[in-house]
Amino acid sequence: MGGIDILVNNAGVYINHDWFTATANDWLRLYAANVVAPVKLVKACVPAMKENKWGRIIQISSGEGTQPFAFMPDYAATKAAMNNFSVSLSKAVSKTGITVNTVSPGIIATDTLKQFYTDFGKDKKWGNDWKNIEKKILETVLDNNTGRLGTPQDVAALVCFVASPLAGYINGANLRIDGGSTGSVN
Repeated sequence: MGGIDILVNNAGVYINHDWFTATANDWLRLYAANVVAPVKLVKACVPAMKENKWGRIIQISSGEGTQPFAFMPDYAATKAAMNNFSVSLSKAVSKTGITVNTVSPGIIATDTLKQFYTDFGKDKKWGNDWKNIEKKILETVLDNNTGRLGTPQDVAALVCFVASPLAGYINGANLRIDGGSTGSVN
């Protein structure tokens, strides 16, 4: 296919458990999937990007990488590691034409998330109407300034921009797309 110009490390794994149910092996499995696998892809793609003097590496992280919940600590730690390795990698490929950035979504209304919260909301009597369930998520789990959850299209639009030549001066950044739910200046 002529090489890889844009790498988006979007695959990731999470398990919904807490500090006291997550085992050390759970932490290792998530670290292998969410950190080591992207590192391997970076190592495979960067040489050709350097040769071409152009490339985009975009990590899909999470708001949990900078503002973790009390639950899923192993997942949050892997996303924090991804945020960190993106900044380090951006420095390692300095002046090569390659940019490295992280996109950190908040709660995104994917099919999997919708099913999770539909099931979760049954015990809480949230009903089956997605708009009502979304309202309850915003009231009880994670509110934001837009009053809605993000969509996969919201994230895709940001990734497309960051992958484009228009974003050539954005490098080593963690770009939050969370409706303003992360209470941080950066």
